[in-house]
Parts: sequence; C-alpha cells; structure tokens
Amino acid sequence: MIKKLQNTTNKLWPAAAILVLLALWQTASGTGMVSKFLLPSPVDVVKAFVNDFSLLMTNARVTIIESFIGLLMGVVIGFFMAVLMDHFDKMYKAFYPLIVLTQTVPTVAIAPLLVLWFGYEMLPKVILIIIVTFFPITVSLLDGFRSADKDTISLMRSMGASKLQIFRYVKFPGSLGQFFASLRISASYAVVGAVISEWLGGFEGLGVYMIRVKKGFAFDKMFAVIFMISAISLLLMWAVNFLQKKCMPWESRE
Repeated sequence: MIKKLQNTTNKLWPAAAILVLLALWQTASGTGMVSKFLLPSPVDVVKAFVNDFSLLMTNARVTIIESFIGLLMGVVIGFFMAVLMDHFDKMYKAFYPLIVLTQTVPTVAIAPLLVLWFGYEMLPKVILIIIVTFFPITVSLLDGFRSADKDTISLMRSMGASKLQIFRYVKFPGSLGQFFASLRISASYAVVGAVISEWLGGFEGLGVYMIRVKKGFAFDKMFAVIFMISAISLLLMWAVNFLQKKCMPWESRE
C-alpha cells in the first residue's frame, strides 16, 4: 500500500511541474509579455493541433514508418556487429574505431549527401536513422558481453559448454539490461533522425510539414508538430519499457 502511494506521488510531481510550466507559458503569451507571433499560447497550439489533425496524422504515419524500419535495421546491424566484435578480437580492433568515427560526423552534414546519392524517397531517411541508432546498440551490447562474469564463463567451459552455449546462457541474458537501455536511446534518436532527414529533402513527413509551416510563419503549427514528435518518441520509449518487462520479468518483481 505504501509502495503504491509512493509510486502515485512520484508520478504526480512531473505532472505538477508540467502544469506549472504550461500555466507560466499561457500567462506569458496571453498577457502580451511575449508576442503571440513569436510564442503562441498552449491554447493556440492545441487549436492548431486539432485543426490540422488529419494532416499531422498523414505526415506522422510516414515519419513513424521511417523510424520503425530504420530502428529495426539499426538494432539488427548493431546486434550482429556486437556479436562479431565480441567473438573476433581482430574485428573489434579493426571496426570499433570506425564505428566511433561515424558518430563524430553531424547528422545534418550526412543527410544532404544521402539525399544527393539516394534521392528524396524513404531510403536516405532509413540509412540516416540506421547510422544514428546502431551505435548505442553496438556499444552497449558489446560492453554487456564483455562484462559477463568470468567465473561463470570458466565454470561453463569446465563443464564442456560451447561458445554458443556460453553466449546463450551467460553473455546474452546478462547484457539485456544494457540492450534495453540503449534501445530507449535509439528509439528517441530514430524519430529525431527521421525528422532531420525530412528537413533536407522529402515529399511527406513531419519534418517536411514543419518546413512548410515555418515558411508560412505559422508558429502555432510548428509547436503542434514539436509536440507530435515528442509524443511519438515517448510512445516508442513506452513500447521499449513494455517489451523489457515482458523479456525481463524478474526486474519488475524486484
């Protein structure tokens, strides 16, 4: 009972903070302290969201599809890269610096090149999302594999366990915590990567819609898009948390 009350209280604090910020925002915009042209009030943003709801949903569908495909492929590539680098030390020495190097180049610098090479369709967006999402997965899984308990691995080897069995029963289960932590990061990166790539070229998507309303100086609609992007990111992170609870039920019991 006490634990449930504490959980409820912990959820009320963020909600209260958000309400206070919205109240301050509404006051600043409604009283004219800040021009509504520059900072539309939350009420104006909600009206813009409702009025353009069907258009937002149409563009959000494209962004979600791009994010999901890119994230899925980034997870698959990151997983196999981590497995290969864990098993083959020479591969780790050869590719790990290159993987780190891919994250030193800003995504806004890569996106125009991808659009130039692959056109304005979905492919360059998916490639950019893969680039920004596979890195957290690869690094976290590799750290998880390499931090597996040495005594447990030695015991498994003394019992005649193969490398596959050690991976299946020791390394992979022990790295699930790091995997889901990195998956939450990658899920948020996927949406941001999709929007950035849409800014620089595309026909549909929330990034394209944002550029159009910005050129029309419709800042209330821009804020509506920002909230939509945040909502999609939060939804993806909630889905990751739900998946983690299903795959790691022992964590929720503790």
